[in-house]
Amino acid sequence: MKRIFFLLCLGIIALCACSRTPEGSDPRVEKLLRKMTLEEKVGQTVLFTSDWTVTGPSMRQGYIDDIRAGRCGNIFNAYTAQYTRQLQEIAVNETRLGIPLLFGYDVIHGFRTIFPINLGMACTWDPEAVGHSAQTAAREAAAAGLHWTYSPMCDICVEPRWGRISEGAGEDPYLGSRISEAMTRGYQGDDLSSDATLLACVKHYAAYGAPQAGRDYNTVDMSERWLREFYLPPYKAAVDAGALSVMASFNELDGVPATANAHLMQDILRDEWGFRGFVVTDYTGINEMVCHGYAADEKDAGRLAINAGIDMDMQSASYFNYLVDLVRSGAVKKSTLDEAVRRILNVKAALGLFDDPYKYCSPEREASETLTEANKAEARAVAAESMVLLKNDGVLPLRKGARTAVIGALAASKDDLLGSWRGAGEVTAVPASIADAIREVTPTVFAEGCKEIGDDRSGFGAALAAARGAEQIVLVIGEDCQWSGEAASRSDIRIPGVQTELLEKISALGKPVAVVLLNGRPLDLSAESAMAGALLEAWYPGTMGGYAVADVLFGDVNPSGKLCVSFPRNLGQVPIYHYAKNTGRPYVHPEAKYESRYLDVPNEPLYAFGHGLSYTTFSYSDISLSAGSFSGNGNIEATVTLTNTGTCEGTETVQLYIRDLVGSVTRPVKQL
Repeated sequence: MKRIFFLLCLGIIALCACSRTPEGSDPRVEKLLRKMTLEEKVGQTVLFTSDWTVTGPSMRQGYIDDIRAGRCGNIFNAYTAQYTRQLQEIAVNETRLGIPLLFGYDVIHGFRTIFPINLGMACTWDPEAVGHSAQTAAREAAAAGLHWTYSPMCDICVEPRWGRISEGAGEDPYLGSRISEAMTRGYQGDDLSSDATLLACVKHYAAYGAPQAGRDYNTVDMSERWLREFYLPPYKAAVDAGALSVMASFNELDGVPATANAHLMQDILRDEWGFRGFVVTDYTGINEMVCHGYAADEKDAGRLAINAGIDMDMQSASYFNYLVDLVRSGAVKKSTLDEAVRRILNVKAALGLFDDPYKYCSPEREASETLTEANKAEARAVAAESMVLLKNDGVLPLRKGARTAVIGALAASKDDLLGSWRGAGEVTAVPASIADAIREVTPTVFAEGCKEIGDDRSGFGAALAAARGAEQIVLVIGEDCQWSGEAASRSDIRIPGVQTELLEKISALGKPVAVVLLNGRPLDLSAESAMAGALLEAWYPGTMGGYAVADVLFGDVNPSGKLCVSFPRNLGQVPIYHYAKNTGRPYVHPEAKYESRYLDVPNEPLYAFGHGLSYTTFSYSDISLSAGSFSGNGNIEATVTLTNTGTCEGTETVQLYIRDLVGSVTRPVKQL
């Protein structure tokens, strides 16, 4: 019996916010505002790291004293139910007004149970699965005392040199919007005051994924039309889904750093989109305006930020040090500070912290919710669903029972499976590397061959010997997991070190070679594609990634992932993406010279957005539209018959693209 499952992308689904949102200010908040001193108000705008720093150096060692004095109302990088309760007791019992702390953490693709990196999860093209993974992460994190995650990352990116492409949903604004709203709803649930949910934070607003030259934190410059059409939709989708916090990006846009950009924070976010939550900076974002050359000093930077609509200062200490003086001097209006504090306190009220500040601090629930068998089973399933079969010349699925050589340092690494921004995930919780998991399925010999970087070829001999004695070969290559993520830009997107050279020598043996890729960005795979019998893009698949890779390699799971980002033929094609527009001289005649083309490489990517193979085959038929045209806000329905024409069950994502042939402005040739 053959079964078909598919997702049909036919239009934008209007989603309403289900979370409890402060439409009007909570009476308890207004009562507090009337009681608070200027210093206490400023304290609610301050976000400091705890002693457990993972995102950067801690500026202050005395943050506990600041909590006790009401000078710091928010903490990040503190977790576990016991630790957060200890800090919360200080805020509730030892400060004048007893305002609870807000605890934040980077729960990006899992908390303890780590799911695939976000770029991989977007390749499922399955918002339901992605949203449920966020729900699972929220449940684990909330049980550890956390209220707030700095996710989803909504940055559209067509720049593979940029390391943080790994944290987003790829290159398409429609798919990115569906992913961002699914994650927001997954984190926040139907009731934000539930002790199993997290406050979502939409980041990095805005256009952080478009840095010049792919260098992290670099300048961003584009037209207002392109910003709104291509980059803003996923942020808005998350806001529309109920997100109550937004993080300002590091970059400048149109000559103004986002942290002081009132057009972004006020005109668009609040006035146009109706956002009612609070805006926080990224790590030391306020003080960085001095280096931008936009602020004279850190005090001036604080003035610019709060007047632009930045409610909370993460780690800069600009508000901590200078905001009281800025208000007293009149450089910042008292009403501006009051509104920032009102937004923050209303979100704390929406989280239920005024009802029970300790509701998230349950050691018993932390023990029962963390790394459960159900969570690990879900992570394994999502990891397999995220993998993209780029190429297969009949090599996959592998034969169980056949002698198998597993080669590559990454094959034996548990650490790299977790990727960057791994929350509180630990290598000790990873049950199996890729080599371990394959060894459980079939007779296996492992050889490292070479490291991910460097030019040491001393392991080639052992690797080739293992390959010669095998019936089938799995070569695991790619990037060290710390080569993607923040501050991990690359000028060369080929596979590093001598890994490709090792593949060349192994492929010369004439045996079936399946290459498994671990990486956090689109790579130049032109050389590998020419040599490998099969290419499986596994990304960094998470806690259960070793088993998930084996599930796909041996056919227990039929790969169904589709690329959410284009893979270029070489770096010279970058940026390359499917949403591109036509030119006045489009490339249509191979023999023509004066058309928009390269002389040395085709215009098309090596592996295009939406590409992904299966172990079965599908046919499309009876494609029809309900009408020949429509106008205004009308609707049109597309139908298609999808048939599994192969020999095994499979999942297919039906992709619908549209094009406006003539418009009042130019439109993309291919729009999802």
